[in-house]
Amino acid sequence: QVQLVESGGGLVQAGGSLRLSCAASGRTFSSYAMGWFRQGPGKEREFVAAISWSGGNTYYADSVKGRFTISRDNAKNTVYLQMNSLKPEDTAVYYCAAGFRVRDGLLHQEYGYNYWGQGTQVTVSS
Repeated sequence: QVQLVESGGGLVQAGGSLRLSCAASGRTFSSYAMGWFRQGPGKEREFVAAISWSGGNTYYADSVKGRFTISRDNAKNTVYLQMNSLKPEDTAVYYCAAGFRVRDGLLHQEYGYNYWGQGTQVTVSS
């Protein structure tokens, strides 16, 4: 069992930055691929970014490529999402997810993940 707790959300003006963190419980964090998804008002949940369980590969949605960076610190059991140049359309609840040794081809799919956090709200004002 893995528990995920997100933090770092909040209200920011357009063009600003936020860093989300997701702390995971358990001793096998390094065996989990980690992903970030988001759900905006009235929208379906969508893929944002992911990092492979080996840490060697990262993937991004086209809408955030060049602005967001995902990283992980296995010593701290934590994955981060650095969000720069934020836009009002980035407003959403952001969810962290963990998938046990999931292959890279599934990292953009929700069903590739076994565990989910409770979400953290990010609001970008114009």
